Amino acid sequence: MPRNNAQSTRGSPFQPGNPGRPKGSRNRATLALEALLDGEAEAITRKAVEMALSGDTTAMRLVMDRIMPPRKDRPVMFSMPKLETAGDAVKATAALVEAVANGDITPGEAGELSKLVDGFTKAVELHEIQQRLDKLEAAQGQK
Repeated sequence: MPRNNAQSTRGSPFQPGNPGRPKGSRNRATLALEALLDGEAEAITRKAVEMALSGDTTAMRLVMDRIMPPRKDRPVMFSMPKLETAGDAVKATAALVEAVANGDITPGEAGELSKLVDGFTKAVELHEIQQRLDKLEAAQGQK
């Protein structure tokens, strides 16, 4: 079946069943650059540090980004009530709301922590459903 845009397609399209480029394969330019830098990384790093120490702000930023990259998350100092049953999730959610109201944690941090509480609640509920199902199947098997 011919393609509708066959005239405007550059090159020849993939044949049916052709998956294209294999996963993990790398571009020729990347391979060439790696070959050029092979064995020179230490010297280049040393030069970047020297330039940073001499006051080059771009080199300074580059070196600092490698030494201490920006943190994505930070630990949240919050004492979460122990979660053992689905009912404990209510206490944990109330504690999160109280911590946000007191300014101990941010609303975003509380949102992330509440996702953990939700995940725990779903896991407990699935476990309880599985136990009930096992009991029902055992009772059906006896009859």
